[in-house]
Amino acid sequence: MTIIDALLRSDVERCAELERVMFAGDSPWPAAAFRAELDAPYNRYFALREAPGGEVIGYAGISILGPEGAYECEIHTIAVAPSHRGHQLGWALLAEMLAVADHLGAPVFLEVRVDNEPAIALYEANGFVRSGVRKGYYQPSGADAYTMIREAAGVPAVVGGGEEFP
Repeated sequence: MTIIDALLRSDVERCAELERVMFAGDSPWPAAAFRAELDAPYNRYFALREAPGGEVIGYAGISILGPEGAYECEIHTIAVAPSHRGHQLGWALLAEMLAVADHLGAPVFLEVRVDNEPAIALYEANGFVRSGVRKGYYQPSGADAYTMIREAAGVPAVVGGGEEFP
């Protein structure tokens, strides 16, 4: 049984370890990058675990940008350990992030390697469309990225008065 909960500072070393395995050719994020992402008040990061309190086997992060009433969201990362792929766990992580955007009535943007066919299929199945190409986006490999967008879904929630984002 897998669960999705909040990514914690105590998880960042494991995330950096997974990054080194999964993104070795494209500047994997170090632990410091994950800490900075967790510290940003406009980000929401999720951990995928095999059991409550267990080791991270996947993670995802979304940023909430813009003024109230005109929010936009950007997916920063989504990853599942190679040993756990093929079980729709990426779908589950994406669903958590899209729920945040839908709660805010916000469109969602992302970049994905043009050769990452499983990720592209996942995004397109969830309403994303290709909107452009960023040449040489991934470094140091120089791989291109598609920019993709999913139009706003859901009804915007009123967020204010010091409330946390969903």
